[in-house]
Amino acid sequence: MDTPTQSTSPARLIEGRVVVKSGSKTVAVEVVRVLTHPLYRKSMKRTKRFLVHDEKEEAKVGDVVKILQCRPISKRKHWKIVSVAHKQVSS
Repeated sequence: MDTPTQSTSPARLIEGRVVVKSGSKTVAVEVVRVLTHPLYRKSMKRTKRFLVHDEKEEAKVGDVVKILQCRPISKRKHWKIVSVAHKQVSS
């Protein structure tokens, strides 16, 4: 008999910049990745926004944060903040 096992795939950990502070304990993080066009070999930028759970409400707009994929927290929120990598310097 087969026993159920946990998934062996590691959780995704990515880095992005906070672009919107939306509501209580939620921020929008924009992740930019650079890839090469398969035919023309030109570098292309691709961006994607994720809604991220910020339990301690420590991230501000402009901060660079590390986010980890987790269980669904709400309809569109499936990520949580692990750490704030770089704080935005306010002038």
